[in-house]
Amino acid sequence: MKEKGKTENCIKDEREEYVPVDDKVKDFWSRIDKSVVIQECDDTSESPVCRVCECKYNRLEEARFWSRILQEHALFIKLGLPADQKEFREEAESFIELFKELRKRLDKAKELKGDLLEDLIKAVKAIIDFKARLLRQIIQCRKAPGSNFPLLLDHIRREAERFLGLLLKPEPEDALSLLLQQEAFWLRIMKEHIELVIHLLDPSERELIEQAEEFRKTFSRLLETARDLESMDDTKPKNFNTVIRFTEDVVRHTMELRDFKAAAYELAVMCKILGIISTPLLLDHIRREADKFLDELEVMLPEVIRCQSKCKKAKDE
Repeated sequence: MKEKGKTENCIKDEREEYVPVDDKVKDFWSRIDKSVVIQECDDTSESPVCRVCECKYNRLEEARFWSRILQEHALFIKLGLPADQKEFREEAESFIELFKELRKRLDKAKELKGDLLEDLIKAVKAIIDFKARLLRQIIQCRKAPGSNFPLLLDHIRREAERFLGLLLKPEPEDALSLLLQQEAFWLRIMKEHIELVIHLLDPSERELIEQAEEFRKTFSRLLETARDLESMDDTKPKNFNTVIRFTEDVVRHTMELRDFKAAAYELAVMCKILGIISTPLLLDHIRREADKFLDELEVMLPEVIRCQSKCKKAKDE
């Protein structure tokens, strides 16, 4: 009962008014067009931050987002572990507390450096090792997985690896290349979210499963295309307008998926969904990651469009 209470305390009621996806897409591109025209990017709280066709991640903002994500990863692992795996459960609990304290320090910080940065890097490396050790034990059939799918553990390990990379290498990158990297990373994450949700839903939830299967097909195709475009970008073309068209599709489908996740979360909170989802927080967690993907696209796209326009203008002249 005590653990259930802890879990419930992590859940916040973040219900929202429904807005049609078409309206959201129009609003999204309206903001993009405005950013392209007025070339505003002075908000230092955004991440990435773009300047002169190059973009760089804001480590403090990334740390605030990902530290919460990693704290929740530890919670999900603990909830999925069998009761007899006491050591792993205690280790998961220690990570919950560790990232809880780091989040408090990050909320007070004005920049990420010194002891805070070192402690954060150390914590991220430690939880990566924890996830990898647990995954190895399951793969080698030395530990029962409980309800922790091997793909789930690999999925959350890769997310932590990406965060560690952002902490260690914040150098600016070409805007177009970074956009394609983002899309390849996040589209795989979105696809795996869908696959995991399908396996967590009760077989009787046929309508939800059918909707999720359609999303899985869509995001599998989008991921393949993103990887193809990223490979083509290795040739360093001066402009690559197809990426803008592709990103339009990515934005629309990600908004639709984001709304599906939000609706599933509300159903779980109201006890109107059947399955083996350990906590509604899991559904809110994956919804926030979809929002993060859209936020990154909104920052990157104006810079990519500006840079593509400059290249086209130079070519025409």
